[in-house]
Amino acid sequence: MNQNQAKTTSKKASTHDVMTPLLAAMFEEFKDLAKKKPDAAVSKSKLVIANRLLNRVREVLADEESIEFLDLLNEDDVPQASDVTLVFSQYVAAMGAFKAKYYAWNGTEHTWFLK
Repeated sequence: MNQNQAKTTSKKASTHDVMTPLLAAMFEEFKDLAKKKPDAAVSKSKLVIANRLLNRVREVLADEESIEFLDLLNEDDVPQASDVTLVFSQYVAAMGAFKAKYYAWNGTEHTWFLK
């Protein structure tokens, strides 16, 4: 095992594993909507659901440098589908970077490196 391997908490690793498929599914939904109607306004109820998901993802990424570039969706602004897609793409990339940083080969298997 590499002594310099970055480590995360069990809670963050677990939350990452739960939230990543949900984040990917929601990203795909917004991406499809943006392809069909990029200027379509996103409803407040969808924004509430999206922000609930993004808030949980932010818990995982709280100590990462990328967090300062990850915004929540403004529920009062009524963003367009293309705007929401851009925000989600940043979260997907940040979660991928998180896994690349803390999930690696330990000599026997791929695993999370935990504190």
